[in-house]
Amino acid sequence: MKKLLIVIPCYNEEEVLPSTFASISKLLQKMIDQKLISPDSRAHFVNDGSRDKTWDLLVKECKKNNLFEASKLSRNFGHQGAILAGMYDNNADLYCTIDADLQDDPNCIIEMVKKIEQGNDIIYGVRKKRDSDTFFKRFTAQAFYKLMSWLGVKVIYNHADFRMMTKRTVEQLKQFPERNLFLRAVVPLVGFKSDMVYYDRTPRMAGETKYPLKKMLAFAWNGISSFSIVPLRLVTLMGFLISFLGACFVLKILMNYNTHGVISGWASTVTLITIFSGVQMVSLGIIGEYIAKIFVEVKQRPLYIVEEKITNKKAPK
Repeated sequence: MKKLLIVIPCYNEEEVLPSTFASISKLLQKMIDQKLISPDSRAHFVNDGSRDKTWDLLVKECKKNNLFEASKLSRNFGHQGAILAGMYDNNADLYCTIDADLQDDPNCIIEMVKKIEQGNDIIYGVRKKRDSDTFFKRFTAQAFYKLMSWLGVKVIYNHADFRMMTKRTVEQLKQFPERNLFLRAVVPLVGFKSDMVYYDRTPRMAGETKYPLKKMLAFAWNGISSFSIVPLRLVTLMGFLISFLGACFVLKILMNYNTHGVISGWASTVTLITIFSGVQMVSLGIIGEYIAKIFVEVKQRPLYIVEEKITNKKAPK
């Protein structure tokens, strides 16, 4: 039997945590009783700089339940950093990451363990469908996955951060010291044999989503700019195209001058200058984004800092 560690990042989750405690505790005890996992398996909650009573609830629950452990990060490092803190700062044979709202079906963890026993190293939790999403969210999500595929970035369609990994996979993941984190694309780069489990995503039981539109767009752009240089190549192609159009426009001006003796079309000239200036500013912005990422990477700042940690060594009853 292998030791399982369920890593649960938490950010302002005081409203949903009571139901999460009950569901995860019941699941872990069931798996231990069925001898699917070792009795020293745990759920490890990572408090990612929450501003509500999340940490107080975690401390109280860890004292009552030997199946729970918790870490408190010194500030908000982001969802991806919290996931790595839970995996890198704890020892286990199997690591499973799932969000605290449990919209991803935790019962799939049982199937994940069984698939690991079949010789797989990475198990991806994949949504069957997106019927519960709004039209806008469903459309943008599908567009994002198609765009990532077009840009040559390998991601699992309809997979977020619900996955299980073996210890050797996590050890290899540590070889990727990236600061611009996008685990959905990094994990497939590790390789090793993988499989999938499919589930239906349920509505959030309480609290508010931690990924509003602004954060979703920023996260999507981070994934694109961290794993694809296609946007830079598009800038280059755009530059050649505009240069060609500019040359054609110069020829038109010369032809008009030879034919009519005057240069007409000031409105069109101003329009072209405005369009070209806009394209140049967008191009510089894209290049600047990549330079900014280089700036962040070379600093090699820590991915997370653990301020406090609660562990339970006592075996459950």
